[in-house]
Amino acid sequence: MKTKFSHVNIICKDWKKLADFYIKVFDCKPKPPERNLSGKWVDELTSLSEATIKGMHLLLPGYEKDGPTLEIFEYNKNIGNPSKDINLEGFGHIAFAVDDVQEKLNFLIENGGTTVGKLIDADIAGVGKITAVYARDPEGNIIEIQKWD
Repeated sequence: MKTKFSHVNIICKDWKKLADFYIKVFDCKPKPPERNLSGKWVDELTSLSEATIKGMHLLLPGYEKDGPTLEIFEYNKNIGNPSKDINLEGFGHIAFAVDDVQEKLNFLIENGGTTVGKLIDADIAGVGKITAVYARDPEGNIIEIQKWD
């Protein structure tokens, strides 16, 4: 059986605002149509009652129209996750490779993001030199900004 990566999903408070952030800061591209999902099939799929899901898919930078996407969704009844700590079990972060980590971090901050830790340069044995920083989008989701030499 052949397997192909499809997408990563972020559940958020305001899908339009968060999608705009990823479009502006990380050069993601909208992949229409916008989603407005509800009905019996959504309730059965999610095990929720009367669920409505709104949002869109964003093509990740560096990929063509059929590449993997970042799925930005909001439910009519979200459950908050205020901690979003770097070491919280489950999916931890999404990573973007860039030409200039400091420049992208500055742009992220100008657009409502924040930092988690410090920008580092490190040599990783057998892999190479990395410049990286962990940051947060405006809703607190963790992003790694990295450059490998």
